[in-house]
Amino acid sequence: MNKIEHIGIAVNSVKQAGDIYQKLLNTTVYKTEDVATEGVKTAFLQAGPNKIELLEATNTDSPIAKFIEKRGEGIHHIAFDVTDIAAEMARLKAEGFVLLNDVPKKGADNKLVCFVHPKGMNGVLVELCQEDTRSAPK
Repeated sequence: MNKIEHIGIAVNSVKQAGDIYQKLLNTTVYKTEDVATEGVKTAFLQAGPNKIELLEATNTDSPIAKFIEKRGEGIHHIAFDVTDIAAEMARLKAEGFVLLNDVPKKGADNKLVCFVHPKGMNGVLVELCQEDTRSAPK
């Protein structure tokens, strides 16, 4: 694990929350993106080296909709940057951690991602993130 990549915050409205966080951090949303496979709309802000990902559900079956229904808006996950996500997944499995996906999947902000089950992490959902270089220009 290299560093904290971002903190994900579940919100009812990316627009409304984005306005608040832009004022708080004195910055602007640098990217919005729909991740249809996860049923989520995201917005990213950055202040110095720190990034915030705002997550809004786009359907009632999305993990974010379920999270907000159960817990309300708030911190959803902490993401860590990794150099080799497949190797990190294998290491964590060997250490006994339960992963929520068997292979890395496409996430927002050009990342490959994998989640670690919160039950083994003191209730914290952890996301592993690796820059997706598969479609990078040559």
